[in-house]
Amino acid sequence: MDSYRFGTVDYIVLVGMTILSTGTGLYFGGIKKTSKHIDDVELTNIAKGKSLKQNFGSDKIDEYLMGSRNMNVVPVSISLIGSFVSGVTIMGIPSEIYHYGTQYFLVIMPIILQGIAISYIYLPVYSALKVHSAYQYLEMRFNSSVRTIASFMFIFSTVSYMPFVIYVPALALNQVSGLNSHLIEVLIVLACVSYTLMGGLKAVVHTDVWQMVVMFFSVTAVAVFALLYSNGFGALFEDVEKGGRLILANTNASPYVRHTLWSVLIGGFSYWTSINVTNQAMVQRYMSLPSLKKSRDSLYLFTVGITIFVALCCFLGLLIFEKYKDCDPLSAGLIAHDDQLLPLFVVETVGHIYGMPGLFIAGIFGAGLSTLSSCFNTVALVFLEDIVRGCLKLQPSERVSTILIKSSIVFQGVMAFLLVFLIRELRGVLSVCNSIASITAGTALGIFTLGMLVPWSNTVGTATGGIISIILAAWLSFGSQIAAALGQLSSQMLPVSVEGCLGNVTTPQKHWVDQEEVFPLYRLSYHWINPIGVVTTVVVGALVSLVTKPTDIKTINSKLISPVIHRFLPRECFRDLHFNEESLKKVFK
Repeated sequence: MDSYRFGTVDYIVLVGMTILSTGTGLYFGGIKKTSKHIDDVELTNIAKGKSLKQNFGSDKIDEYLMGSRNMNVVPVSISLIGSFVSGVTIMGIPSEIYHYGTQYFLVIMPIILQGIAISYIYLPVYSALKVHSAYQYLEMRFNSSVRTIASFMFIFSTVSYMPFVIYVPALALNQVSGLNSHLIEVLIVLACVSYTLMGGLKAVVHTDVWQMVVMFFSVTAVAVFALLYSNGFGALFEDVEKGGRLILANTNASPYVRHTLWSVLIGGFSYWTSINVTNQAMVQRYMSLPSLKKSRDSLYLFTVGITIFVALCCFLGLLIFEKYKDCDPLSAGLIAHDDQLLPLFVVETVGHIYGMPGLFIAGIFGAGLSTLSSCFNTVALVFLEDIVRGCLKLQPSERVSTILIKSSIVFQGVMAFLLVFLIRELRGVLSVCNSIASITAGTALGIFTLGMLVPWSNTVGTATGGIISIILAAWLSFGSQIAAALGQLSSQMLPVSVEGCLGNVTTPQKHWVDQEEVFPLYRLSYHWINPIGVVTTVVVGALVSLVTKPTDIKTINSKLISPVIHRFLPRECFRDLHFNEESLKKVFK
């Protein structure tokens, strides 16, 4: 790798792009203060003709966390992509295609379907209620206990995800430059904490725009140049087919196979829907827009953008396989981790083009910084709105609120850096991240689905279903990870070749493992963990609600139920008598 180390031009491009994107966010979020604010959003009590303002107690805090609900569609759409796409996506998907074939490519179908489903089922409810936090809905529909449980689930999930967002860019830069990975991780955290502290949501969103532009351009440029230097599309797909990677219709019904048509479609739809519906980073951005129409527009743009990007990352996986079809880099000792495949491919394929490796690493960094800053800002909002105000019932002043928000951001940065040391030996960051995220995301989607689509669900049923679901999902996820770490699960990686390697390189030997001795549920594909969480929550919650005094449907306000089932609700639901001023003050105080 010495001949492919970063050069001066690469460092200039990387540092320049990072400073440009970060500086832009600081300018828009911290320097260029807009004087135009929309009026405080109000929920109107139709029966009494009264209204209640919804804000964080001050315009300053409202602007910091919600952008004064007057953001523009395009920047928010790009920021939505930035909230979801990180280095885990960019480096994890190509590695997944290289090792397991193209079946994963079909995930673009559930991505499109979830965009349509969310637009008509879940988003109208958030928009009608004008919530700050997604979990405010749960208190309005059930009670504060359900809201608190869901809030802590989200914080746990997000904090668990942060170290991956830091580790992957550091791994990439370490691969191509040789810089100490710990130093890189510290710099990532410091940069991200700095502009998130100074600018709030506006800084995060405007920084996301630049970072996503750099990311998309860099990944596209790498794919285009790599294709030009290859033997063309025909040879590419011929090599992929010969290597056994061209798999698009694996209809194997076994839930133990990593990627099948069923697991990718069902698991993909459940996972992407759960993230988009229950992740506060996504809901916060939808609610920063002034109307349902604009929220839907941002969701559609996000869906199109993320579909294109995932497809592009899958295509990069094919290009990587074509290049290394005769010499697996991990077997040859060129990389130490599977997830370093893409950085190696970049420097060996387009490394001779001045600045191209630097641009690519800038894209990885941009994606990581974008996701990390989004996590910081979102967890700060949930901490203030759902924990301090919702759970503890405190009413901090503007000054105290500001201190709490910024202290939580600093604390998150420290925690994220420390947690990086726990994940260094994990392989396959994409599947590991999906498994961990699915522990809480599936349960959360089930809870919100109960609230919006099962009118008779009550607090006892929802809490019971949620608790059983999260225990089951955590058991399956951690159990499978431990079994894999102990070598009890056989690898489903497709064969690789070392025939074209220079020197004495031998084909890695697969160790036979008797998986029949492993508990069956530990062998499940990671795609199934999320759907299991959703189904468990909904089924248990609905049944327990039926036997523990189900909610009187006539007392539910129609705004709390998804419009897709409004036609089945009694007329009493549309009188808005359930929302009196006192109940609203309880939620929004």
